Amino acid sequence: MAITSLPWTALCSRLPRLRRQNPLSPFYFRHVSDESEDKKEKPLDPFDPEVIARSNRAILVGLQRPDDTAEEAQMLLDELHELVGNVGVEIRGSIIAKLREENPRTLVGSGKLEEIAQLARDKECGLIIFDDELTPAQQRNWEKDAKLRAIDRQEIILDIFITRAKTREAVLQVELAALQQMLPRLKRLWSHLDRQRGGGTMQRDAGETQLEMDQRKIRDKIAKVRRDLAEVVAQRATQRKQRKRVPLPTFSIVGYTNAGKSSLLNKLTGSEVLAANKLFATLDPTTRRLALPSGRALLLTDTVGFVRRLPHRLVEAFKATLEEAVQADFLVHVIDLGSPERDKHAETTLQVLTEIGAGDRPVITVLNKADLCDEVERAQALAAYPDAKLISTRTGEGLPALLQRLEECAASRDEHMTLLIPHDQYAMLSKLHAGATIIHSKALPEGTRVEAFIPTRMQEACRVWAVRE
Repeated sequence: MAITSLPWTALCSRLPRLRRQNPLSPFYFRHVSDESEDKKEKPLDPFDPEVIARSNRAILVGLQRPDDTAEEAQMLLDELHELVGNVGVEIRGSIIAKLREENPRTLVGSGKLEEIAQLARDKECGLIIFDDELTPAQQRNWEKDAKLRAIDRQEIILDIFITRAKTREAVLQVELAALQQMLPRLKRLWSHLDRQRGGGTMQRDAGETQLEMDQRKIRDKIAKVRRDLAEVVAQRATQRKQRKRVPLPTFSIVGYTNAGKSSLLNKLTGSEVLAANKLFATLDPTTRRLALPSGRALLLTDTVGFVRRLPHRLVEAFKATLEEAVQADFLVHVIDLGSPERDKHAETTLQVLTEIGAGDRPVITVLNKADLCDEVERAQALAAYPDAKLISTRTGEGLPALLQRLEECAASRDEHMTLLIPHDQYAMLSKLHAGATIIHSKALPEGTRVEAFIPTRMQEACRVWAVRE
């Protein structure tokens, strides 16, 4: 996939005023012609093969602030490398800039700017990707000072989300985030245009600028997407209400992206959710029914993975998807045991859960990919997470112990009861089959004997038929 699918270009095709050949496109580069008498900057042909090639070759820039160690800065840069690899951009080099203080104009100092620009020229790159957030003004200044396109980690994540979104809800959520990303960056597009003349005899002023027209179109689009998303959220709430009519305990699988959440869902439930060794392989929540060894049932949901420096607007836009975690009875927190950054990843996940209002949910910690670690690493991890379950979704190691833990959590809200339901109470028997976990039932002359796990809200109604043994 090419860089042309980044959010601002993906939306250009939907908004007629934002043409592909405007400066918002990554194909747009300014240069000073040596043969031009007036030395004016001119855009290159966006369809020129060399321009297209340069726009898909990038230099990655990591940042090391005074409180960051060199190892932390390098690990974040490695993660950016993996993120960029998901959008099909050719990475020709990387550099870490040490920041004593941020330059409000270009984020880095003038000397580091020239060093990065020279590296990009040497590598024939037209794109700089920062592992931090750039303001619209800073992006504009990079284009002006270095004649290079500059984007940040947030735009890369948005691009990945755009390509991976499948359901209507995910598409709307990503589109909303991309529009919000685009709106403040329009200011740099049309500064070369004078105010347009108004048309018609009733026009009272000189008319709108192209910028104002584009801003109005995007605001209208944002309002429409929000309305559509509200309808989808309402539909999901209806689906959730229908699930609650069958009062099964609900568990949501959460964790850092690529920790193995979808693989765990597939292994436990036998489903075939996409599980790939790449970041953000799945964005849409998937719920499956899981039958435990005791016969008890529960609902298990796979959710979108988290990542450090996740754009705040994506957290807001994906509130509807993440509501599955907010509404769950229990959270299954999956951590990649083999990652040297597992503690940072776990901290990021818990931080995002707190932001969305799910920080108070009971958590079952799962250390995945145990087959890739030796005994020393396992012991160290269990010392840091003493209540965690050590598993491998590839080999099946530790899954029986995890199922037992799920059983214990589900049992904490249910009561094991034996009932004798009279033959004239078939309505109650029907409710039991719909809302309880039936272990065994047998028809007797005096009624139907049922052994079941009864959820909390049905227990009082069932006690009148409880059998004392």
